[in-house]
Amino acid sequence: MESGASSGNERHPEVMEDSWFSQFRNSPNPWMARYVYGLMFLITNLLAWAVRDYGRGALTEMERLQGCKGVRDCLGAEGVLRVSLGCFTFYFIMFLSTAGTSKLHRPRELWHSGWWSAKIILWIALMMLPFLVPTAFIQLYGEIAHFGAGVFLLIQLISIISFIKWLNDCCHSGKYEDRCHIHVMLLATTAYVICIMGIILMYIWYVPEPSCLLNIFFITWTLVLLQLMTSVSLHPKVDEGFLTPGLMGLYVVFLCWCAIRSEPPEDRCNQKAESATKADWLTIISFIVALLAMVIATFSTGIDSKCFQFRKDDTQAEDDVPYGYGFFHFVFATGAMYFSMLLIGWNTHHSIRKWTIDVGWTSTWVRIVNEWLAACVYLWMLVAPIIWKARQTGESA
Repeated sequence: MESGASSGNERHPEVMEDSWFSQFRNSPNPWMARYVYGLMFLITNLLAWAVRDYGRGALTEMERLQGCKGVRDCLGAEGVLRVSLGCFTFYFIMFLSTAGTSKLHRPRELWHSGWWSAKIILWIALMMLPFLVPTAFIQLYGEIAHFGAGVFLLIQLISIISFIKWLNDCCHSGKYEDRCHIHVMLLATTAYVICIMGIILMYIWYVPEPSCLLNIFFITWTLVLLQLMTSVSLHPKVDEGFLTPGLMGLYVVFLCWCAIRSEPPEDRCNQKAESATKADWLTIISFIVALLAMVIATFSTGIDSKCFQFRKDDTQAEDDVPYGYGFFHFVFATGAMYFSMLLIGWNTHHSIRKWTIDVGWTSTWVRIVNEWLAACVYLWMLVAPIIWKARQTGESA
């Protein structure tokens, strides 16, 4: 990505000499544009959180929101969905207006990289408009957002696995193999040590008594998935080594930990979550880190469009766009649905506590299914080339 950034900067030498504010006002720059879009996305996330935790008093004054049914926190969840709808609409409009852009200095490319005054006005208007929409429509959007958030998780999953495979292929290429051999072994060993330590700590923290069968199942199955991914990767016909299953092991262990952490604080097996009910400094820091991590994940996934191209083309002309604009905005649009699900616990009638994110049984099972899907996709990416090659050999014979 750094090489791409440098080449993109070379295409805008006059822009790099100006100040950041001058670039923003006068000189369209696709590399600067992605950071501006990321900042707008972060501001929207903070707005959704503020509406959820502190905007309930203001929302109850709005006559159109009085039809909200359910628990007392429903207005907070509905406010999050309204902010999410505005954010989704903005990025979906950007997706429709920039999809298929391939060359620099064309009208759609200039719209993506410039026209900031118009886009900021559009963004503000679209953030206000959903608060005038009837509650029934917001509830419908909440149901659709479940699907959109799932699409985002799938895109993020494929992007992470593609990066892991790219890193492994790069380290085992002829150019870097001798130089990276020790680094690969050290990285793989560290990954496996962290995986095992994480599993042991989860048993200690989240299985305080033998009756916590669900947590025992989650943690044990994660260990089984780690062993299965390692065995398949080391199979002679696959021969991918220890690095990719080690890094994937880190990912599935992290997802398992997130899933158990998402269990409701009332559950006796999740004693560590009791502290999440109090707005102490550790809970606040954890919330801020989780929010920033989600924004960074959306940003990094949005610029990684090459792993979704069916035809790989390493050649890039001087006037080609540096990344897929349409894909970038599509990821942010689905990310808008995803952050709404995190803030309401994937349930529009979920009881919401201040300074919490992604808490509830629905959140737990979403994380667990995501973990299992990650292992399945990774295993399929390992065995698919072998199956395809065997099928082609059989047809030729």
